[in-house]
Amino acid sequence: MNNIKKIAVIGGTGKAGKYLVNHLLNQNIQVKMLVRNPEKLKIKNNLLEIVKGDVKDFESVLSLLEGCNALVSTLGQDKTEAPIFSKATNNILKAMDKVNMKRFILVTGITLDAIGDKKGFKTKLLSKIMKLSFPAIVADKQNQYSILLESNVDWTVIRIPFIEESELIGTIKTSLTDIQGKKISTSDLAVFIFDQLSNSNFIRKAPFIAN
Repeated sequence: MNNIKKIAVIGGTGKAGKYLVNHLLNQNIQVKMLVRNPEKLKIKNNLLEIVKGDVKDFESVLSLLEGCNALVSTLGQDKTEAPIFSKATNNILKAMDKVNMKRFILVTGITLDAIGDKKGFKTKLLSKIMKLSFPAIVADKQNQYSILLESNVDWTVIRIPFIEESELIGTIKTSLTDIQGKKISTSDLAVFIFDQLSNSNFIRKAPFIAN
């Protein structure tokens, strides 16, 4: 694991995050998770540490990262709320610098435009629909990517299509130019994220993944 012993997780109570946390714990990896409402958390494990707080609060993020080797964010948000991704990323990068952490893995959607993209017609169409439906959130996620480009951390932005909750492990298709499938299972996403913790192939890159 290249000295990766304790992972900080943001968004661990969401659809993708729950599978990720369980997968890490099953691999005997210590997990430190930021949670706004710990009383609602059902998972119990001796390897799991909970930090009560909000990603919009710098001190909460700093407390989360202390003692960890890497950070994974599967952060989502209610479509009715004001965009939070840029603010969250600024807090994360500031906290990473303070604790001398380098590895940051982020999960986002296929709408994000990244360097080297050669999106096909279907991907462009879906992206356009999302941009028209949720312009502020899409713009904020694009700004989040720009912030990462200016940073000095070893980030990987994983771009995914529709998430399907499943325990099955299948074949994962990756591409740096366009999405290769319509969906990704939560279990396969968790496996892929875990692999990136000890894999340098996609550092400072934004791969699409799908089944």
